[in-house]
Amino acid sequence: MHPLLWNFCILVAATIIGLLIKFISSRLLRIYSQRNNYSFFGSFITHLSWPIGYFIPLLVFKIMMPLMRMNKLYYGFLDRCVSILLIISFAILLTRAIRVLEDYVYHIYDLNKADNLKERKIRTQLKFLRKLVVAIIVFVTIALVLLSFESFRKLGTGLLTGVGIGGIIIGFAAQNSLGNLLAGMQLAFTQPIRIDDVLVVEGEWGRVEDITLTYVVLRIWDQRRLILPINYFIQKPFQNWTRISADIIGTVFIYMDYSIPLQALRAEFERLLSLTKLWDEKVQVLQLTDAKERTIEIRMLVSARNSSDAFDLRCYIRENMITYIQQNYPEGLPKIRTDYTDKFPQALPESSI
Repeated sequence: MHPLLWNFCILVAATIIGLLIKFISSRLLRIYSQRNNYSFFGSFITHLSWPIGYFIPLLVFKIMMPLMRMNKLYYGFLDRCVSILLIISFAILLTRAIRVLEDYVYHIYDLNKADNLKERKIRTQLKFLRKLVVAIIVFVTIALVLLSFESFRKLGTGLLTGVGIGGIIIGFAAQNSLGNLLAGMQLAFTQPIRIDDVLVVEGEWGRVEDITLTYVVLRIWDQRRLILPINYFIQKPFQNWTRISADIIGTVFIYMDYSIPLQALRAEFERLLSLTKLWDEKVQVLQLTDAKERTIEIRMLVSARNSSDAFDLRCYIRENMITYIQQNYPEGLPKIRTDYTDKFPQALPESSI
């Protein structure tokens, strides 16, 4: 057989064998994954199906390459190209394999439960570590590809003498980026913030949507995104409403006239709380907290499972209490009193008219 035809047959055979192995393994995993709602093998198929479709044929072809008949010069060039493609496909396979592990952890630690403090802690660490590992894999892959070329090896040997000075220069030039990276590592393990934490930053209320190696994305309540450098949360103060737990106490203030009956308001307040599921049945307090010149200040404290429920609960109490006062005690609404006694002269006698 002609060498060119022989080499082509080996290439086709390697491709067919690789695709056949990939098809059989994927088919078996798919059948097993259909037995459960979540399956490790189902996630394996979802994330690794197409990388394996390239990796296995390349690996089989690499193994069968010694059977090919060609000039050593051409063989060396082909072997280098296949090795580079194999390195790249293996790197992609590793990065996708991290997604499989991430799916498994997300299944074990579900954020949908009411008290998800531990789940948010694990997910925050996992997201940062995933991005860090992916960056390392990409860096190592580029290094391995470059080192496969002899010219780059010689260049690297010549540059070793300037590594010290170059490292100092790069350190000064990239000190902000390196500072953010180190701050991200500190953030992932000390965890002043976590994924889905409720924060008040720069006067904005929102939830932590994403934590990258260099910045944090805060989803504001009106769907805007506030992007902050990651070292902001190491250097500056901010409010974290879910640092220890998600439950929170909300405050409602109303200002009434001195004539308002407090016991009636307290009874209506307790009745309203008993009718809503937003209240977690922990805190219910109505107190007169201040007496001003013309009005009294009434403060109502309510507790809820999270900040979103607390906001809705405060609005619910405020609206219904005002409606109750308008319908039952309109005279208790704030008013301005004026005393007209002795402010005008007495009426003149009729004889003087």
